[in-house]
Amino acid sequence: MKERFSESDEVPAGTVAHAPVITVRKASGPVKGVALVLHGGRANSFEPVRARHLSPARMIPFAALIHRRGAGHGLEVWTLRNRVRGWNGQEMSPLQDARWALAAIRKRHPGVPIYLVGHSMGGLVALCVADDPQVRAVVSLAPWLSETTPAEPVTGRRVLILHGDSDRWTSHRQSLRYAHRARPLATELHYVTVTNAGHFMVKKATLWHELTASFVLKCFAADTGAAVHPDGTLPARELLASDQPLSISV
Repeated sequence: MKERFSESDEVPAGTVAHAPVITVRKASGPVKGVALVLHGGRANSFEPVRARHLSPARMIPFAALIHRRGAGHGLEVWTLRNRVRGWNGQEMSPLQDARWALAAIRKRHPGVPIYLVGHSMGGLVALCVADDPQVRAVVSLAPWLSETTPAEPVTGRRVLILHGDSDRWTSHRQSLRYAHRARPLATELHYVTVTNAGHFMVKKATLWHELTASFVLKCFAADTGAAVHPDGTLPARELLASDQPLSISV
């Protein structure tokens, strides 16, 4: 069962030209946690995001898998579609949209743990908004990071960063540098190099999906005591048990 709502539903008609949209994949019982899925975009663009665009479409398999594994245990999955496609400099358009989505989760489900999953620009956004009081963990996929990306928001959070070493759109080296800066602040931080994989997560797609979902479910089970089947957390438990958390390759 899905629900869809928009920021435009909250204001008088005609107030906003473009508004972010949330699709909610419902939990099958009382909600014990929420995963918020964030898509990628462009450096500069005020073109509205459409459902047909590849950036939001790319995140559907992640949302579907997390929901399939977690819905029966009370994990709801919210997918955000940004109002416009770009980051847009000081406007930081997707950051505003993510803050709106987090506020909506807090209003509907006060106190429940939130798990962020973001790709590319969405991976940057997820790390930047991890300071929301209900956020417990972040998965950042091929994120668009730089030396100026703040590490402080992940303080006390669990973090997983995956980046392909053949990425030509965002820098896996910048992601690793960020991981080194953020690791002392996070409760735990793992950096995984996806070998011979590019930016769009097509190569080794199952690995990207399974590792992301299993990390979210592992954190969710730890936070809530949900009786998630061991198979649902297996990839993360096996791979991330390394004593070198920033030197994992798959």
